[in-house]
Amino acid sequence: MAKAKDKADDKGDEAKPKGGAMKLVIVALLMLVVGAGGAYGAFAAGLIGGGREEAGPDVPKLVRKGDADPYASAGGGKDKDAGEPVYGEGGSEFRTAYYSFEESFTSNLSDSPGLIQVDLAVSTQRDGRVLQWVKNHELAIRSAVLVQLAATPEEDVYSPEGRDKLSKRLTDAVNAVLEKHEGFGGIDEVHFEAFLVQ
Repeated sequence: MAKAKDKADDKGDEAKPKGGAMKLVIVALLMLVVGAGGAYGAFAAGLIGGGREEAGPDVPKLVRKGDADPYASAGGGKDKDAGEPVYGEGGSEFRTAYYSFEESFTSNLSDSPGLIQVDLAVSTQRDGRVLQWVKNHELAIRSAVLVQLAATPEEDVYSPEGRDKLSKRLTDAVNAVLEKHEGFGGIDEVHFEAFLVQ
């Protein structure tokens, strides 16, 4: 009988760890499932992974050639009878949109009696919100452009390298205004439509 009791005790001792081990496995699996769900949620929210180029709905998106711009301005084209643009297969995969300022920019040059007068346009490959913001904040952009023109040394306006440098400074100035007012720049380049130095 003692042997039967010892066998029963041995079975009871073995049964307890098995039940405890089973609970431990279940808890571990539950923690794994919860952890995986949390990781997926953080990835989907953009908190981890970093693979997203743009975050949030308020960031203008790049527009591929041939795709419709969800924020295109009404009556956007100058020639309404021209039809849809036909894009080449080479170059960038994104379309470029332009905005021309109607009035010229005129300023003195830095430490010089010379004057500079330029007609400018800006370009972006992002959706129409960027050009809407440029039009909306044109007064502040004009002011920032005039500050940059007045800070330009006369020798810079006579060389292609100097003009490229000025174009980059003007691009930075326009983007700074847009970032201040809208939280995002989006202008890729400032272009000279006319360039006169006197």
